Amino acid sequence: MSLRRLYDWTMNLAQHRHALWWLAAVSFIESSFFPIPPDVMLIPMVLAMRERAWFLAGLCTAASVAGGWFGYAIGHYLYESVGVWIIELYHLQKEFEVARQAFIDNAIKIMMVKGMIPVIPYKLITITAGVAGMDLATFSVTSLIVRAMRFFLVAGLLWKFGQPIRDFIERRLGLVTTLFAIGLVGGFIIVKVLLQPAS
Repeated sequence: MSLRRLYDWTMNLAQHRHALWWLAAVSFIESSFFPIPPDVMLIPMVLAMRERAWFLAGLCTAASVAGGWFGYAIGHYLYESVGVWIIELYHLQKEFEVARQAFIDNAIKIMMVKGMIPVIPYKLITITAGVAGMDLATFSVTSLIVRAMRFFLVAGLLWKFGQPIRDFIERRLGLVTTLFAIGLVGGFIIVKVLLQPAS
């Protein structure tokens, strides 16, 4: 199945009578091996049920974190078999080596930034975290924060602005979340500087 057909198939699931289950399933598998992000389903579902925007974002978050554990397990226990196959399937060998070295240097910052940006596959982050042996509790908390910020940002924009923001998000989702991630990291840096004792 081509990526375009896979995208259209995922989009159509948003109108399925079991759409909530499909949303959770796509959020789960996207964190470990599926190429299409759950935003494809989340966006039309929030527009159709704006009063349930926060529930839908929470469902995406919970399922994505659970899927992240699966991706972590692939990296930690099955990298030589399953993990290598997934990395090669999406031609992420170069990105994986960069991410693995970055995880050794500063795992939390890498997860906070890259986990928010749609153009960087979250499966790359979860598998790399497992390979690098990142502390599972730290991985879980960071995943929860990153995924919640990502999905609640999208749901919040749609809840507030409706259809006009959908077109902007679908065209500029990478830009929206990248700017948000940059602002978030900038805030952390400012707080860290302010908390440093005066020399």
